[in-house]
Amino acid sequence: MAEFVDRVVLHVSGGHGGHGCVSVRREKFKPLGGPNGGNGGNGGDVILRVDGQSTTLLEYHHSPHQHAPNGDIGRGDMHHGFNGDSLVLSVPQGTVVKDREGNVLADLVRVGDEYIAARGGQGGLGNAALASTKRKAPGFALLGIPGDQRDIMLELKSIADVALVGFPSAGKSSLIAAISAARPKIADYPFTTLVPNLGVVEAGDTRFTVADVPGLIEGASQGKGLGHQFLRHVERSSAIVHVLDCATLEPGRDPITDFNIIRAELENYQVDPTAGVTVPLNERPQLIVLNKIDVLEARELADFVREDFEKMGFKVFEISTASHEGLRQLTFAMAEIVAADRAAREEVEETKVEEVAVIRPKGFRNKKQQEFFIRREERNLEPLFRVIGEKPERWIQQTDFNNDEAVGYLADRFAKLGIEDELFKQGARAGDAVVIGEANDSVIFDWEPTMVGGAELLSSPRGTDSRLDEIIRPTRSERKAQYHERMDAKAEARAELEAERIAGVWTESVEAKKRERAAKKKQQEESRGE
Repeated sequence: MAEFVDRVVLHVSGGHGGHGCVSVRREKFKPLGGPNGGNGGNGGDVILRVDGQSTTLLEYHHSPHQHAPNGDIGRGDMHHGFNGDSLVLSVPQGTVVKDREGNVLADLVRVGDEYIAARGGQGGLGNAALASTKRKAPGFALLGIPGDQRDIMLELKSIADVALVGFPSAGKSSLIAAISAARPKIADYPFTTLVPNLGVVEAGDTRFTVADVPGLIEGASQGKGLGHQFLRHVERSSAIVHVLDCATLEPGRDPITDFNIIRAELENYQVDPTAGVTVPLNERPQLIVLNKIDVLEARELADFVREDFEKMGFKVFEISTASHEGLRQLTFAMAEIVAADRAAREEVEETKVEEVAVIRPKGFRNKKQQEFFIRREERNLEPLFRVIGEKPERWIQQTDFNNDEAVGYLADRFAKLGIEDELFKQGARAGDAVVIGEANDSVIFDWEPTMVGGAELLSSPRGTDSRLDEIIRPTRSERKAQYHERMDAKAEARAELEAERIAGVWTESVEAKKRERAAKKKQQEESRGE
């Protein structure tokens, strides 16, 4: 079975960020010496990199799930968690990265090109990093954020300057072996070549690559045979060389018929613009190679059909891969086309660079409008306000909702960002539903405008937020009723005291105390006289 894979679906996920630590320094005679919780480490990224050594995507066909290392958690005594290492995946030159919908994300052509397929999650801050002059001992830390998860499709499009096309057993592999150091598998039965073969050719000062595309048959552009599967490897080529078998013994086969069939398949094939070249295959420079002229009958047939191809406007080369006849002229013709195409591409790139280098004045932009926006929706005939933005959604993931102080800190961040003011502008009222994020990973709140601002001024115990306590304030009518009740109680107390005074209760008490003091004084004098 051929060890070649040129299209895979890869499930990549970045490393999760480590959680921050909640810790307080404890020393002798210093039970609360200040916060010293360390930060969590960042998760590793998943990076696709062209290393120049890989030639197939077979490894990812067997291991489609790739996950980068996670970041470490923070610890006490200011020990920060280590960052997760990036996971580097080697891919061949010419790898096109697409999403599930077929949108192109990256085109990795040169050695060293990189693409971050999945970013690692951010590590959470420890309580030491959250401390300030007004919040001296935070009782909470931020959580680490999970890494990105996505499905991407890797599609390999070989980077070859010249593509050899033709029917099976036309001699394409033999031609590659004859003009380069490549040693592909060669045999005299159809579909010997199951994978594209690449060879490096030098002609004068020009060095270029030649690709042997597996044999095409009629209907290949509609998916028949192996041709449609590998035609994508022709898309980046500067020239197409038709290798025609002049010594075939199959009935109904001749160079003209074979050429017309192959050319029709090239016309029907739709070039993917992600290949970097939008010119249709059939409109690119083409050469005609009449192969196997070492056979006497093949040489005669090549002489017959040569004039027909020249009338069509093609350059024709009669060659023999066995005796190497005509190969030098063919390689120099290929080099001429490749050199001209490279020069044209360089001019186009220079023009693009000149067009991009335009200096424009910077316009004023509101940062808050860039950081989030609020969309008004309805749920069960009631208003719902959805807040969408990178910062609010990230802050939600960092918050520990089991910690009241952390929730209060989140409310402060929202207020500082301007979400509170924007909700007021859009007509939100207390009790309306406010959703942070999209539907899949959203968090919903019942909006209370009073739950904003001033967390650093609270005197509540660590780990709590007094703004979350339920406070029931009496209404105006209730306060008025309480006032009248107090006034009535005072009037009743005064009336009772007045009644006791009139009845002489207070007088008897005074006289009794006078008699008691006089008797006590007399007793003391008598004791002295004795």
